[in-house]
Amino acid sequence: MSGRNPIVFILAVIILFSSCQKPVGKVSVHFTFSVDGQALTQDSLLYQNAAGNRYEVTEAQYFISNVVLTASDGLQYAITSDKSAHYVDADIPYTMTWAPEEELPVGAYSAISFVFGLAPELNVSHSYTDAPENNMSWPEVLGGGYHNMKINGRWIGEDGATHPFNLHSGRVVTAAGDAVETSFAVTLPLTQFVITKNGITDIILDMNVNRWFCSPYLFDFNYFGGSIMQNAEAQEILKANGWDVFSIISNR
Repeated sequence: MSGRNPIVFILAVIILFSSCQKPVGKVSVHFTFSVDGQALTQDSLLYQNAAGNRYEVTEAQYFISNVVLTASDGLQYAITSDKSAHYVDADIPYTMTWAPEEELPVGAYSAISFVFGLAPELNVSHSYTDAPENNMSWPEVLGGGYHNMKINGRWIGEDGATHPFNLHSGRVVTAAGDAVETSFAVTLPLTQFVITKNGITDIILDMNVNRWFCSPYLFDFNYFGGSIMQNAEAQEILKANGWDVFSIISNR
């Protein structure tokens, strides 16, 4: 390095490297549960679905995985923190916010995509060894892996009595012995969503529980009963009805 001052050269390289670094920020996802525009109230027979079932929710839990943010220029950025998945539980406050470690380029973003439940490549038995996630295990005899969702509660049956229900979504094993996933992809638009330099931009992702029961198929507890884990028809209806369960209620 004859004729050069090595300190000046190193400083020049550092300055050049720093000037090439694009500014970045982070996102924080906040999860909420609602029933047709109102915040979900648990443990109270307040609700009625499209089939006319009066019901209450006692527990609400689910996984979200493979989250991707799409920038306004069309580039996509995957969230790979925490095994590319997050567990949401209405009874555990810390699960209701997810702050992944990914640093994303600053600028406007137009959409968020994700898989409801665990994507098939992530839905592997014994991936989670600790509570609360391991409490979502799906029985090995039914295909193994994990529940996509558990919504537990009670409904008033045709006999006028109160009956428990376990609205559990997971793998379906066909008559031929094949395991069929009931997770599904969701894409939602983002409005005026901008990631700022060194900032944290919030997304509020809401699940409208009542939408699981109405479109395109009616889900009637009096027909399906309170336990559907081995009911392929009920599992497929839940998957089909999930198309408008989620929404972005605001960006902060």
